[in-house]
Amino acid sequence: MNQMAQLNPASDYDTIRAAIRYLSENGPDVADLNRFARALGLNERQLSDLFRRWCGLSPKSFAQAVALDHAKSLLRANQSVLDTTYAVGLSSTSRLHDLFVTYEAMPPGIFRAGGEGLDMIWGAAPSPFGTAVVTATDYGMSGLGFADAETSVEQAFDDLANRWPNARFRRDDTRIAPMVAQAFDASHWSPERPVRVVLIGTDFEVKVWETLLKIPCGQATTYSAVAHHIGRPTASRAVGAAVGKNPISFVVPCHRVVGTSGALTGYHWGVPRKRAILGWEAGVISAAH
Repeated sequence: MNQMAQLNPASDYDTIRAAIRYLSENGPDVADLNRFARALGLNERQLSDLFRRWCGLSPKSFAQAVALDHAKSLLRANQSVLDTTYAVGLSSTSRLHDLFVTYEAMPPGIFRAGGEGLDMIWGAAPSPFGTAVVTATDYGMSGLGFADAETSVEQAFDDLANRWPNARFRRDDTRIAPMVAQAFDASHWSPERPVRVVLIGTDFEVKVWETLLKIPCGQATTYSAVAHHIGRPTASRAVGAAVGKNPISFVVPCHRVVGTSGALTGYHWGVPRKRAILGWEAGVISAAH
């Protein structure tokens, strides 16, 4: 049995994450993939097969998909990506973006009370980007974060639960698993069965998160563009703070917001994971075409 056969989907992301760090530091054109693959205990073919199985792209194609020049080209090609999204009819809450997300904001009273009196469930399940940790209410998914070798499931849960300090939480992995499968499996993305999410935050934060939901897969925008879009052109820094507080990673696509230069700036769950998500989405788009 070769070493690739010994890998399983649950461990793929650990290898992918190491590869992303290497490709990010060296760039797709100068990376010595054969030498790097050997350091992972694989050969170059096995590393390539792993990437294709994980996201449908070769390692070099993956790196190119999230390279700085790519982000810049997206911004040059479409400075008004959010306005374009509206123009093609994606402003409806029944089809906010490729996941077909429907959302509602929790009433301000529940936000001010920190979820007091609210019963919530939480759990963990495998995802393409490490273990997904999810909190949920009867209304839908209220938080999504990630655990890995550096962040335990309990730490990821604590990070999410802190947003609802007075809520009552009960772990139920069985109920969480279908939510994770629906969010991360493109074959489950359907307008007839949308991913349901619940947003809790200030009016400003919710407005920013609603705007993020309108950035299409494979597109990028800037903090400044989001600020202009919500009618607060001088609030780029506040927009950045709100993006950083996005409670539902991946589903509310804060990873599609980049710096004005096109740089892949910070991400709450780590820039390598941000690169991973963008490259994975590039593979989804490639498969769709």
